[in-house]
Amino acid sequence: MSDSIFRNYIAGEWVEGKGTIANISPADTSDVIGHYAQADAAQTEAAIEAAIKGQEAWQQSGLEQRYSVLMAIGDELIARKDELGRVLAREEGKTLAEGVGEVYRSGQFFHYYAAEVLRQMGETADSVRPGVEIETRREPVGVVGIITPWNFPVATGAWKIAPALAFGNAVVFKPANQVPASAWALTEIISRQGLPAGTFNLVMGPGAEVGNVLINSRRINALTFTGSLETGRKVAAATAVNLVKCQLEMGSKNALVVLDDADLETAVECAVNGAFFGTGQKCTASSRLIVTEGIHDRFVEAVIERMRKLVVGHPLKEGVHIGAVADGRQMEQNLKYLEIAKQEGATLAFGGEVISEETEGYFLQPALFTNTRNEMTINREEAFAPIASVIKVKDFEEALATLNDTHYGLTGGIITQSLKYASEFKRRAKTGCVMVNLPTAGTDYHVPFGGRKDSSFGPREQGAYAKEFYTLVKTTYIRA
Repeated sequence: MSDSIFRNYIAGEWVEGKGTIANISPADTSDVIGHYAQADAAQTEAAIEAAIKGQEAWQQSGLEQRYSVLMAIGDELIARKDELGRVLAREEGKTLAEGVGEVYRSGQFFHYYAAEVLRQMGETADSVRPGVEIETRREPVGVVGIITPWNFPVATGAWKIAPALAFGNAVVFKPANQVPASAWALTEIISRQGLPAGTFNLVMGPGAEVGNVLINSRRINALTFTGSLETGRKVAAATAVNLVKCQLEMGSKNALVVLDDADLETAVECAVNGAFFGTGQKCTASSRLIVTEGIHDRFVEAVIERMRKLVVGHPLKEGVHIGAVADGRQMEQNLKYLEIAKQEGATLAFGGEVISEETEGYFLQPALFTNTRNEMTINREEAFAPIASVIKVKDFEEALATLNDTHYGLTGGIITQSLKYASEFKRRAKTGCVMVNLPTAGTDYHVPFGGRKDSSFGPREQGAYAKEFYTLVKTTYIRA
């Protein structure tokens, strides 16, 4: 596979790029997954042109045709979950089990939106004018640009592509350049479904060129982006100039609150799962652990004991819990945040060591800091790393205030046996998602997902709420 060249997909054809890049595993730098074509600005413009033409035909397709296409994509993803999950684990570094699970979940996204195709219902109303009837219906927004990150290379694409196609739109898909194999595999499945040429296009390449064309284009109708806050701001500014509909999912600094009455075992499992699994490279990861003083010492001791049992290693090895850091640049950033935390006075209670494996790769032992304050850099900036910090607080009110004291607002969790505190937390946590006695990481595909403040911008993703972004409402007045 390492000698193969994987091409872009434009206007129903596989086309060579203006060069290629090697896709190298972060768990074994000698493992070259393949060489992937790199599109340039001209090819990206060609993909947009193809999408404009393809969307006209796809919009006119019958509902059962769209349903069958999405079901077939979902069926194949689920049937090939082991094969594609292995590719995902190799190129992104997450464990094989996580890779397989992500591919399976991606298939479920397509199945869900296949069903949504058949649930598209309009509304009728009487006019205030006698003899006039009104109907409202949703129509495709048009051509959708999709820009995805590297941490969930199949799932993020799936939960954007599936609703885009379900509601009759065409797609220009630009995946993160670190993880082209998963995006290419998904595209190859889509390419065999008989879509009108140009309905779906894959343009792999650097954000500075391919992404820049998409976010500045006047010819696309909507753009959905998942990535960093810094880049998200640029996307919002660029699309605003052209009045292009925009949806952004960006950074986070999620917190898990542990109250004195918490079940300790539940608290530990939720903290470790949310903070460290997926190598901490999740936008929903709980990097802040806010713990009330009555349970603090027991909680810290129990978390450290649980962390000792975590196995870090090559993601394809059996028994490994934590795979590789995404690449060398991410590893450098992780180590930088470890040093900053120490310099600002945090206590490294466990972990943070670079681990050597049989293969040359990027492996980091999960780290836990104690004696931290919410104003420390480690508690303000998103490290996107297997690093968590404990913040000791007096009571529920201080815990809630600390959780909300951030410019992000994606997920927030609480571990408690008190219905009173759980209910208060649900209402007062300034986050888009709230978890009670569950890890902050882990969401379902049939309900809305998104955050507040600097974490999200625009309509929600996933579930039936996706139609708010991928469709437009048309109101028709009729006099018989």
